[in-house]
Amino acid sequence: MLINLDGTRQKTNLGANAMLAVSMAVKKLSAKTKKLPLYKTFSQKNNFQLPYPLMNIINGGAHANNGLRIQEFMIRPDRAKSFSEAMRICFVVIKNLSKLIKDKGLSTSVGDEGGFAPMISSNNQALDLIVSAIKKSGFINGKDVSICLDVAANELYKKNKYSIHSKSYISVNKSIKEYQKIIKKYKIKSIEDPFAENDWLAWNKLMKSIKKVQIVGDDLYVTNLERLKKGFLNISSNSILIKLNQIGTVSETLDVIKFAQTIGYKTIISHRSGDSEDTFIADLAVGTNSNQIKTGSLARSERVAKYNQLIRIEEELGKKARMNKIN
Repeated sequence: MLINLDGTRQKTNLGANAMLAVSMAVKKLSAKTKKLPLYKTFSQKNNFQLPYPLMNIINGGAHANNGLRIQEFMIRPDRAKSFSEAMRICFVVIKNLSKLIKDKGLSTSVGDEGGFAPMISSNNQALDLIVSAIKKSGFINGKDVSICLDVAANELYKKNKYSIHSKSYISVNKSIKEYQKIIKKYKIKSIEDPFAENDWLAWNKLMKSIKKVQIVGDDLYVTNLERLKKGFLNISSNSILIKLNQIGTVSETLDVIKFAQTIGYKTIISHRSGDSEDTFIADLAVGTNSNQIKTGSLARSERVAKYNQLIRIEEELGKKARMNKIN
């Protein structure tokens, strides 16, 4: 109804922000009238599963005032048997990372999404710190806890070249070789937006060049069904980031999730940088059986609110609570 009322491709009459607020409010109201928890209104099934968190622990790029090229350095607690255990694992790694950063005489202030934003400029230096924090916490990197990246390559693209791995711009092929090096060295399991949003050939080359790594399209797809179909035909990625306010209504978001899961893509429900304390995306992740959620670090109430809601859902499910599959 909202889409028909607006009548434009880009939701310019009613405005996408207003439409999304109404769309989410209607969905919440439907849950209340049915006297159901919100997550149960997304599916007729009863085997709900909790998503693994992609926990932001170091910020760079546009999210921090340091020299890091990559925008987000994240961890994923792959061996966690419950969501509450996943939170505990992430908390322990974050606390040890904080100590390591302090020991180097660097600031432990945080960036836009709650991860630390130390004044360092080398991606490898950030990755070395994370590997040390994982080890110091008693976990094995690449097994118990995996490192995941959000490159946000749109910011690092100029004239068909990229400055992802240093300030120097290099070709797509050289960029892929650098990706292969850090994947091998740091056992990286997920890379989001490794290339620019319209560099379809580069995405395809990367998919052909690396195996057993989650390649996530965010800027590439912008939760848009047409772009997702194009990416699928192009073999651009194997996963998609889902953001409600990229597309503007709950129904369109659900259409994208359904198609992505039908073609075998992993769906990762995500917050935005300028987020609120609304917990809708926590219920969306569980209700759509999305196997990961990306909602910042264990800092600031607008991030922690989503994690608290997932813990509440896990408590409500009780013995039926299960973690989703990561592989």
